[in-house]
Amino acid sequence: MKEFFKKCSHAWILSYFLIYLIWFFIIGKMSAESFHAVEVSLDSLIPFNEWFIIPYFIWFPYIPLTIAYFFLTSREEYYRTCMFLFIGMTICLIAYTVYPTGIYFRPNLDSLGRNNFAIEMTRFIYSIDPGTNACPSIHCFNSIGVAIAVLKSKKLNKKKWLTTGVVLLSTSICMSTVFVKQHSIIDFFFAVALAILMYCIAYVPKYDKLFAKTRLKPELIESFPIGSLVKSKE
Repeated sequence: MKEFFKKCSHAWILSYFLIYLIWFFIIGKMSAESFHAVEVSLDSLIPFNEWFIIPYFIWFPYIPLTIAYFFLTSREEYYRTCMFLFIGMTICLIAYTVYPTGIYFRPNLDSLGRNNFAIEMTRFIYSIDPGTNACPSIHCFNSIGVAIAVLKSKKLNKKKWLTTGVVLLSTSICMSTVFVKQHSIIDFFFAVALAILMYCIAYVPKYDKLFAKTRLKPELIESFPIGSLVKSKE
């Protein structure tokens, strides 16, 4: 048991998700009926396409699975990824609290004249998400963040098929936010700006010595089933 807690001591930072969910839920309720609409002319030129709901949904396992991989294999990269994502998400929450934003231009799905499982998936998202807490887009910001984490990973960036797939997936998720009319293109641009800021914070050289102290010892990595599997494939 003592060895287990030693291996998982870096899990404490994941408690952030509890704070995030409570905060996000509260401000979502507060801004549901009163928010600043975000829309530009470019939004009307982007057609609605329900099939982009697929990458939009993939985001939900994509982010935690990436964090889980680094949790099990590289404490240094895990902390960098969490710093990037969690500080950025907190900035988003502060923005939503101070200046609530949302959208009004989601289509009436019943008037499209077609029905398929992608439409039903979109309908489900619309039913649970009122279209508030929009700018910056956390969907876009997190997708960019995990793509950077993989590209900066000393192990993963050597796998060209993986890095190419991650870049394509993150790009498709960002595109999905505007094609399924969950976000304005402005939300995407603000997410990119925030990602640039967080890149400078999480990946600047001055933090190298700090994160070097968090590296998992090889024997600890091997003690994880997934960790030993990854090590055996190197």
